[in-house]
Amino acid sequence: MARVAGIKDVARQAGVSVGTVSNVINRPEAVLPETRARVLAAIDDLGYVRSESARQLRAGRSRIMALLVLDMGNPFFVDVARGAERAARQAGLGVMVCNSGQSPAEEAEYLGLFAEQRVCGVLVTPADATGRNLEAFRRHRIPFVLVDRVASSTGTCAVSVDDVRGGALAVGHLVSAGHSSVAYVSGPGDLHQIRDRREGALSALAGAGLGPEVLVEIPSERLDVAAGRDAGARLLGLVPRPTAVFCANDLLALGVLQSLYAAGVRVPQDIAIVGYDDIEFAAAAAVPLTSVRQPAVKMGRLAAELLLEEADEEDGTHEHRSVVLQPELVVRASSAAAP
Repeated sequence: MARVAGIKDVARQAGVSVGTVSNVINRPEAVLPETRARVLAAIDDLGYVRSESARQLRAGRSRIMALLVLDMGNPFFVDVARGAERAARQAGLGVMVCNSGQSPAEEAEYLGLFAEQRVCGVLVTPADATGRNLEAFRRHRIPFVLVDRVASSTGTCAVSVDDVRGGALAVGHLVSAGHSSVAYVSGPGDLHQIRDRREGALSALAGAGLGPEVLVEIPSERLDVAAGRDAGARLLGLVPRPTAVFCANDLLALGVLQSLYAAGVRVPQDIAIVGYDDIEFAAAAAVPLTSVRQPAVKMGRLAAELLLEEADEEDGTHEHRSVVLQPELVVRASSAAAP
């Protein structure tokens, strides 16, 4: 394998010092035009590419923003990443996207990697509900912003969605359509979004004069389509069977829809379904899915902007903010009046 040309090779071929080559790269206006042309010709001839990693080590911080999410298989987080990338690129930064898989252990490993790589900051949807991983990461003095999480203290920036309001929108819609027995296909109980959406669902029932027993919870350890199919099978076995189901995210809802379809249960005639996130696949389902829309792209962009603000204010004057966005109900064919 051919050796990669270095800055000393360029200096030798151009007949100048290493410092002159560095000036041509970083401060070209400080070099005489004829010398600059000779160095640039050597760079082109040798195919020299400067070592960005070395420059970053000298500066003490890279130009990479890290994004650590729970599940890159969920299109919701893909949209969050898209929003973050737009803001990062405008600032001349790149984004490294990593997936914790909802594992606190993997989250800790990635946070350690980010510290080693000296990233300029981290956007993170925590997998560790205790917050221990982030507390350990904080000592590296690398700024981070919580995404899709409410900050537990004033010392952290966060961008989230009002999930209590989202749960209320979903179940309020079903109740207004005449449903008085609703299943809630939830997810991991340590995720605050799952708890908040359930709280919102119960508040909508209470507002309609219905008790909490109306909401039948079908728990799930995961938030994917396979878990939704399993939840759908359990829903079919309930006696009496609820006439509507609210799912903690759209992937669960799509799995429930598949399970009901395979069993010959009609949606929405027999069971109405409402999801959450309003991912792209929701509108394209066999029965277009009613869903609570989260502004995921906006969430990622705002989180990145908050991170950039904090990274630029290294004198400790940064004022941490917690931004809470509002969800929106998008009604489609999967929900209708109760039979």
